[in-house]
Amino acid sequence: MLDTLVPMTSHKTAQTMKPATAAKKLGVYLEATPAEFQEGVVSRTELNTLQADPPEWLQELRRNGPHPRPVVAAKLGISISGLARGGITEALTTEQIDALKTEAPEWLRQERATQAEVRKEAVRIKEKSAARDDRSGDPRS
Repeated sequence: MLDTLVPMTSHKTAQTMKPATAAKKLGVYLEATPAEFQEGVVSRTELNTLQADPPEWLQELRRNGPHPRPVVAAKLGISISGLARGGITEALTTEQIDALKTEAPEWLRQERATQAEVRKEAVRIKEKSAARDDRSGDPRS
């Protein structure tokens, strides 16, 4: 019976991802990437290469955009929800982001204040939790 079993062999297959996932990991707007990037699949090795040694198109996208909403929100110092509340639903270029920063509309000032409060509250909760852990002798990380 044992001689009928075929020994298992290890097959290394390249881990691949959809272009949308790769674009998200690279922090770029998928629709602004080259057609060959949008139409294919990206292997983990290719992603690592793009991150380590970005081609000109990727450098240009990161520099000038258009940027996806998470990047826009980070550059403006607000949340993605704050972008939506401010009426920003599409990708923006670096130039458009800079213009918004310069104009500083009321909604942007309000969202930045909200974000600052959220960060302050997160720090307060973390400190309270750390103090409680110190008192109880329960080392949590």
